[in-house]
Amino acid sequence: MMARETGILADRAIAALFETGRLVAERELDSDQIQPASLDLRLGAKAFRVRASFMPGPNSLVSDKLDRLSLHVVDLSEGAVLETGCVYIVPLMERLDLPADMSASANPKSSTGRLDIFTRVITDYAQEFDKIPAGYSGPLYLEISPRTFPIVVRRGSRLSQIRFRIGQSLLGEPELLALHDAETLVASAKPNVSGGGIALSIDLAGDKDGLIGYRGKHHTAVVDVDKKAQHDIFDFWEPIYSRGRNELILDPDEFYILVSREAVHVPPHYAAEMTPFDPLVGEFRVHYAGFFDPGFGHAPAGGRGSRAVLEVRSHEVPFILEDGQIVGRLVYEHMQEHPESLYGTGLGSNYQAQGLKLSKHFRI
Repeated sequence: MMARETGILADRAIAALFETGRLVAERELDSDQIQPASLDLRLGAKAFRVRASFMPGPNSLVSDKLDRLSLHVVDLSEGAVLETGCVYIVPLMERLDLPADMSASANPKSSTGRLDIFTRVITDYAQEFDKIPAGYSGPLYLEISPRTFPIVVRRGSRLSQIRFRIGQSLLGEPELLALHDAETLVASAKPNVSGGGIALSIDLAGDKDGLIGYRGKHHTAVVDVDKKAQHDIFDFWEPIYSRGRNELILDPDEFYILVSREAVHVPPHYAAEMTPFDPLVGEFRVHYAGFFDPGFGHAPAGGRGSRAVLEVRSHEVPFILEDGQIVGRLVYEHMQEHPESLYGTGLGSNYQAQGLKLSKHFRI
């Protein structure tokens, strides 16, 4: 299939950005850093503990704000603990020199969201988080605030990812419905398509043992973000079981890992993103980590039956979630071209064919 003029850049085109100097890194790329439709971003050698989160604004460099707001500097070269409730700004190893027709957006990686690590990318002169305007040239910084568990990070740790796009690539509702009819984007007899996205609902019926999710514990040990299967689940998580009523009362400011009722499918020529849920429908937030790569849930890539793991937090008031309640929407975008690798195919993807699943850091 011919490459489109507009769309999300695939792995081959991301690699080409490095070859042409549009992307520059402090050191050689990690072998698995380029994903089918995104690039993992790596932490640099220093973290600046700051008094508060900030937006640079149209007239300021991030470094100027750091000079004023930084409390102390943490050396990440040998690894360091970032504490819950604190805000850190870390210069990233990658910097951009985007062409005039190319913009980018960032999101936490799936594992970052599942650890309740709040992250967002900042650029010089930024007026929005996680959005890099077309033609931006300059450094990238990551704001990090662990919410539930203290974490160990080091230079080269990868907490966030970036997607590059040319032009407008979002599918409108008629296109989305047609694609669903052809490819079954969510396993639902009557898909709810509105607001430019296709709805996902919550599964509170549970698995064969009645397990519906996990709630994060407080006052735990630290989680090393670079080590897989290092921690016992029960040291960090409290399992939640259905009591037959298929509902869950979310306590304010507790962190929950739940799962969608529907399996999700992202065909190879598309990429998807979970959009934050509309607070007018309920005072809770679902899903920090919004990127779904081409091939997620795709049967030939080993993903049949992949469901969306949902990171859920209620805010001001307790809130009752009921089984089947809509909790988020997936928006789909065109890829500019077919990726060389699909999610799950020989990439060691951690969450293909998943059901309810904690991050890769915990032993099953």
